[in-house]
Amino acid sequence: MKTAIVTGASSGLGREFARQIPKFYRNLDEIWLIARSSDKLEQLREELTRESGIYCRIYDSDLTRNYIYYHLQRDLEALKPDIRMLVNSAGTGCNAPVSQSDTDTLTGMIQLNCVALTHLTSLCLPYMNRGSRIVNMASAAAFAPQPGAAVYGATKSYVLSFSRALGRELADKMIFVTAVCPGPVETAFFRTAGDPAGGARKKLMAQPGKVVRKALSDVRKRRRVSVYGAAMQGARTAAKIAPDRLTDWFMNKMNTRSLT
Repeated sequence: MKTAIVTGASSGLGREFARQIPKFYRNLDEIWLIARSSDKLEQLREELTRESGIYCRIYDSDLTRNYIYYHLQRDLEALKPDIRMLVNSAGTGCNAPVSQSDTDTLTGMIQLNCVALTHLTSLCLPYMNRGSRIVNMASAAAFAPQPGAAVYGATKSYVLSFSRALGRELADKMIFVTAVCPGPVETAFFRTAGDPAGGARKKLMAQPGKVVRKALSDVRKRRRVSVYGAAMQGARTAAKIAPDRLTDWFMNKMNTRSLT
């Protein structure tokens, strides 16, 4: 049974991945949709059934709670799916200095963005085979430290580093890993995280459909990192070649302006 699994599927980039994956894998049997909002997942299931006729299995659960993993492991062991694609899109953020942020918010970011992503990946790996893909949602925030969003940036750096290393580990098995690193995207993310820092970043806001289309194109090409837009490509290059002191100064300058 050829299966794709998408987390954060109820909205934003996760929803777009769920909508576009059937065009990427035309012989999929099922898509497993994971998110907290059961109503939105039901709406998405109806939409996907109508558009592509694919069967959707819903898991309306919180990835920071253990129950979802017991449920998934039970179904994985019983159904033994051939997971062709795993999309770890669930995530959260907080655009505020650490000193002004709630401790539970900060640790919750690490739990969802890093721990849950790692847990689910490990759980699914035994059911992935030659040609399978893992897509991990990182961010352009992974390219350099993010004053004003320090923990969020650090979690995305983890996702990027983890993805690149995991891709090397799985190369002999021909399982490919892509870290998706967009800049700001027009989704509900900022309703909880707060406005993106800096006016320039607001102007660079991308549409989720275009970001996902580019990501799936890069996944098809087996690229390790997918970056949407020339500006974010430039940011990635600059972060690689600029001295740490200069990078830190520039990022602090950008974020200080937005916080005052």
